[in-house]
Amino acid sequence: MASNGGMVLVIKAPRGTHDILPSEMEKWHYVEEVARKVASDYGYKEIRTPIFEHTELFSRGIGDTTDIVEKEMYTFKDKGGRSITLRPEGTASIVRAIGEHKLYGKGKLQKLFMIGPMFRYERPQSGRYRQFWQLDFEAIGSSDPYLDVEIIALSVEIFSRLGLKGLSVELNSVGCPKCRPKYKELLKDYLRPYFDDLCESCQSRFDRNVLRILDCKNEGCRRITESAPRMVDYLCEECSWHFEEVKKGLNSLGIPYKINHRLVRGLDYYTKTAYEVISGELGAQNAVCGGGRYDGLSEDIGGPSIPGVGFAAGVERIVLTMEQQEVAFPRSRGMEYFVVVLDSRYKEFAARVVYELRHRGIYADMDYFGRSLKAQMRYADTMGARKVVFVGQEEVDSGMAKVKDMQTGEQVEVEWGKIGNE
Repeated sequence: MASNGGMVLVIKAPRGTHDILPSEMEKWHYVEEVARKVASDYGYKEIRTPIFEHTELFSRGIGDTTDIVEKEMYTFKDKGGRSITLRPEGTASIVRAIGEHKLYGKGKLQKLFMIGPMFRYERPQSGRYRQFWQLDFEAIGSSDPYLDVEIIALSVEIFSRLGLKGLSVELNSVGCPKCRPKYKELLKDYLRPYFDDLCESCQSRFDRNVLRILDCKNEGCRRITESAPRMVDYLCEECSWHFEEVKKGLNSLGIPYKINHRLVRGLDYYTKTAYEVISGELGAQNAVCGGGRYDGLSEDIGGPSIPGVGFAAGVERIVLTMEQQEVAFPRSRGMEYFVVVLDSRYKEFAARVVYELRHRGIYADMDYFGRSLKAQMRYADTMGARKVVFVGQEEVDSGMAKVKDMQTGEQVEVEWGKIGNE
């Protein structure tokens, strides 16, 4: 707290950030635990990259005409005068690490995942924050379309194991540097007569990033683009084959999808496959996961030519969707033993009992407020303790602990070293 002219100012978390309190943290741990298990089943290894990187990594990798680079990055100069940016996404960092540490080569496939915070200065809303946590999965080193299928299947598997319902995969191809330029010109030709009717954002995107106009949520813009040329109709032979193979692979796995011709994603590095996993529970911001292929990203940031495909999913949005769908989270581990101190002279002995129980992997606790016997019993009940252990002169002198079952009320005497086996 700070004082200003006698008034006390309470310092709160910055707008767009939030504290993840212990009751919420249990839900997060569950989501992360499921994601790690799926990662293990699919052969993905964990990587951790710096939270900040050189700004150039993102301006070159993500694209300097994207909303992220233009408006949303947290960028600052460090004490050496270098431009540094808090990472707004994880893919560019992971690809940078692959190149920097030479984890590539013919026949080498790196399957990696990362869980960590990202930072974007955007308008906070339900499930969307300025500091947010992502699950990030990347498969780097192969252009095989069945690797795209694996990535999509992996993301669906995570949500399926978490118990999410009503999910659907939306799929598109955004082409490659060979076929996309021609399509962009066709799209511009189509949109030019409607230019004055486009929203201000789309007008600014017309020359800089015309594909993003397809993704605009403005109803007027959506009506205009309803009959726009579709990228899939102008794919080169290679991209067309790749897209057909991805669809064939998803069909063979029984993963339902629908083609969304508006789906272009917000990052310039995508090539060929682009996809999202959608939930109907989050209103307009209804994607719980998004990703695709990025075969040119490594070269864009000055590295070798390494194809890759991946996805990212926001942990906040996953938890929010689970809550809205009333998906059951596992119950937190309950307290097994609460040690009740009957006489403060034996607090040291009680602390030793608690320590020994914990050392054996048993969840145990004791009173630290000098509460009365009645208050301690009430607290043990509030904490859901399965049993209480009484510590007083009689118990210490006799070498026998009194252990009470809080459910049945049954009380037994047990040797101190055998608590937990009664």
